Amino acid sequence: MSLKHTLGLALALALTTGTAHADNVLVVLSDADHLDLQAGQVLKTGFYLNELMQPVKLLLDAGHQLTFATPSGVAPSVDASSVQPMYFNNDAAAMKAHADLLQQLALTDRTRSPVLSLARIEQIGHAQFDAVYIPGGHAPMQDLLQDPALGRLLTQFHRHGKPTALVCHGPIALLSTLPDARGFVAAMEAGLRPAIDPQWIYRDYNVTVISNQEEEQAKPQLGGGSMKFYPQSALQQAGVRYQSNATPWTPKVVVDRELITGQNPASALAVARALLQRL
Repeated sequence: MSLKHTLGLALALALTTGTAHADNVLVVLSDADHLDLQAGQVLKTGFYLNELMQPVKLLLDAGHQLTFATPSGVAPSVDASSVQPMYFNNDAAAMKAHADLLQQLALTDRTRSPVLSLARIEQIGHAQFDAVYIPGGHAPMQDLLQDPALGRLLTQFHRHGKPTALVCHGPIALLSTLPDARGFVAAMEAGLRPAIDPQWIYRDYNVTVISNQEEEQAKPQLGGGSMKFYPQSALQQAGVRYQSNATPWTPKVVVDRELITGQNPASALAVARALLQRL
């Protein structure tokens, strides 16, 4: 076992309280710090603070172990625009508590981060993990949606019915399980309609993800740029049954078999609670 893995698990154990049964939850993040937009524009991004840390704190407080991973093992980046009390019910103290925990975990520290690569996770064995959680922010749109190692991991979780939770832009990672994820993404980026694979493992699953309507309303955050495509459109094209909230930006969680998806930042805590019920 590598020193990095040992330190990561030791840190998780040190932050948990003793319970009769502690599950090991794998938290997968993008290691991208930007999203390529149309016309060569670039959006500086990462994960949303509340989408990662509200579930992380809830899981740790419940006594579960956490292991963190990104595609290449690079420390992830927090989206600076998400470090705002508005994402914590306008509670500045709650925001600070979650930001302090992030600092304690050292996840974003380029030299001390306990984050592993997905290749290392595969070496350890997917069977060592009881659930997976993928937060949003725009970053998953850059890499997770077509990462082969993530596709293999999610496929294994699907086959064994293990809880798989994703929120906001996180559900775009489900596309990584397509037989030709890169081709599908390239077609979406080109404005084409990719062919539907009738055997896709998540075909006809009820799923939510940040809606096209919410993406349009949040477009000013892109600094005048435009995304190459929206995750709702991509997932619907791939074959999911999309579900949305009645009012934009309000919580929405959809549970279908092993899959737990949340629509937007306001859904992160509800997704974590639904995940806890499965552990």
